Amino acid sequence: MSKRIFKNILFFVIVAFLIGSRVYAEPTLPIPNIDLNVKAAESPQEVALSLQILFLLTILSLAPSLLIMLTSFTRIVIVLSFTRNALGTQQMPSNQVLIGLALFLTFYIMSPVFTEINDTAIKPYMEEQISQEEAIENAMKPIRNFMFKHTREKDIALFLKLGQLDSSVNLDDIPTKALIPAFIISELKTAFQIGFFLYIPFLIIDMVVASTLMSMGMMMLPPVMISMPFKILLFVMVDGWNLIVRSLILGF
Repeated sequence: MSKRIFKNILFFVIVAFLIGSRVYAEPTLPIPNIDLNVKAAESPQEVALSLQILFLLTILSLAPSLLIMLTSFTRIVIVLSFTRNALGTQQMPSNQVLIGLALFLTFYIMSPVFTEINDTAIKPYMEEQISQEEAIENAMKPIRNFMFKHTREKDIALFLKLGQLDSSVNLDDIPTKALIPAFIISELKTAFQIGFFLYIPFLIIDMVVASTLMSMGMMMLPPVMISMPFKILLFVMVDGWNLIVRSLILGF
């Protein structure tokens, strides 16, 4: 009997709630109706505008890759990573700090190139003084000059040979598709060379500490625990971050 009464009460409560929600639960704010339509272009101007928007979105999606591969970012971030590994501090400084420092150093080093692009390509194009093709060509010239300065002839010849292109052409005739990978592998080699020389003083400290611990019979004590404070002390005493950043900037 009590179960039947409880079921009846629960049924009436649910019915009352549903009726009340229909009567009183009116929305206070109207829900917007979002409508996205794809219509056919009615004029050549609309087609051109659509293509420009598509081109802009493509450039924005490729912007991180362009920033990494066409600037000094690759060399800087690799050298900073080598420095952290040579110190043996593992995640100190963190990846966010290293990437942030590499980005700001990249902006500092590439500022003359960006200024030239703005003066010769972006401003004239915004003022409708040059066409879009001329703007792209003017924007690529400073970037290509920067890459030519830091790309070895051996790497350029490699990609020209693989692409079955004439290796005796002028710099202006070298295609960008061959220049970009040549620039990247040149930067990788330079960064690894700098990283090798960074490792030498810290490797000497590790060897001295390890040989000292072995001579004292402390076989169970990890040499890394003893050598890391000395490496940090050496790095701080010589003002290592200042020297590394200075060398990176002067290298460009």
